[in-house]
Amino acid sequence: MFLYFKEHQKHKATNKQMKKYIKIGPGAFIAAAFMGPGTVTVCSLAGVRFGFDLLWALIFSIIATIILQGMSARIGLVTKQDLVEAFPKILPNRFLLYSVVALVMLAIVVGNSAYEAGNIGGASLGFSLLVGQIYVDVFGLSINYVAILIGIVTYFILSTGNYKKIEKVLVTLVILMSLSFLSTAILTQPNLSDLFSGFVPTLNSDNLLTVMAIIGTTIVPYNLFLHASVVQEKWKDTSGVKECQRDSMSAIILGGLVSMSVLVAAAALPQSEIKDIIDLAETLVPLYGAMAKYLLAFGFFAAGITSTITAAMAAAYVLKSSLKLLGVDHPRVYEFTWKLVVLIGVVLASFSLKPIHLIEVAQVSNAILLPFIAIFLLLVANAKSVMGKFKNTRVQNLLGVVTVTLCFLLSAYLMYKVLVL
Repeated sequence: MFLYFKEHQKHKATNKQMKKYIKIGPGAFIAAAFMGPGTVTVCSLAGVRFGFDLLWALIFSIIATIILQGMSARIGLVTKQDLVEAFPKILPNRFLLYSVVALVMLAIVVGNSAYEAGNIGGASLGFSLLVGQIYVDVFGLSINYVAILIGIVTYFILSTGNYKKIEKVLVTLVILMSLSFLSTAILTQPNLSDLFSGFVPTLNSDNLLTVMAIIGTTIVPYNLFLHASVVQEKWKDTSGVKECQRDSMSAIILGGLVSMSVLVAAAALPQSEIKDIIDLAETLVPLYGAMAKYLLAFGFFAAGITSTITAAMAAAYVLKSSLKLLGVDHPRVYEFTWKLVVLIGVVLASFSLKPIHLIEVAQVSNAILLPFIAIFLLLVANAKSVMGKFKNTRVQNLLGVVTVTLCFLLSAYLMYKVLVL
């Protein structure tokens, strides 16, 4: 009996230790944000066009995201400020400070409003795989009723104002979404030898655009602002730094596995014509049965919902902090902003409008913002006067510089693509 009790206690201690390392907290916000409809579509196209060859690009993107998000979270915990509030530490010149704050405010709020339409539209597409028609005629107008329902659900989730409840919703959706896409990938029974060959980097003129798209859809600029803010809701001091880093890494790796699962499932397709998730689902059904369709439908729906929530939150955090820095500190700014972003997304998605121009603005905003924020993260994370003993190590700096350099290349390419081509 004593031996049984001792073994039972040991088992409980082991389980407790495992939960400590695999428990997902604020990192769920980051995984939820980058695992949106855009990521699912990009990974689907990558799998169809290049098979497993671009799995290495996803690996790089995951590592880069872990590096940058790790810096962002650490800055949030150490300074007890979000990234916008930390701007004065690096930009003492008032004119330059206000100019940068205005640029960030415009890029994030306008960009996220455009992305919100895509997120809600993506979630609607996932739902359409199950019910078919998602449009109804109202006074001669074709209305996407699912987009309205998604907007209402998002509104009620965010209106709770309770960080822990929102975190639980996101954790649940991220886990279910992960199971959906992982199950779909397993159903395709990929050739393991071919799969592992995709971890060897191959870059050429044919796949360069897709590689850039994979990196761009995984390293999300607004996530860097969101992460620094939400970690402060979970941990109140620097004692949580290590746990925070484990949390971020676990969530980002889980999100990365989801991306790879989508690519693996798409790589199994015997043809190369695919435009979106609907084409992917319809092609998988005759090969692997109706279950693949339902798994993809729920996964895409969950991806849209989670990204809808986080995009609205990030825009609200950024605008609130930006206005506060500019001398405007109103208690309703946060609430007003996320409601406005959700409303814009619902309106654009409901009327079947394709916000092409807004999306182009969002791409340009990201192209400008991503390398700047990456450099800013490096500067703040290296400032001993700000970070103390939690400043970057040499290894973190080396990884950070490599990531920033590639962010600049991505930035230049995206701006060229949007403004010139």
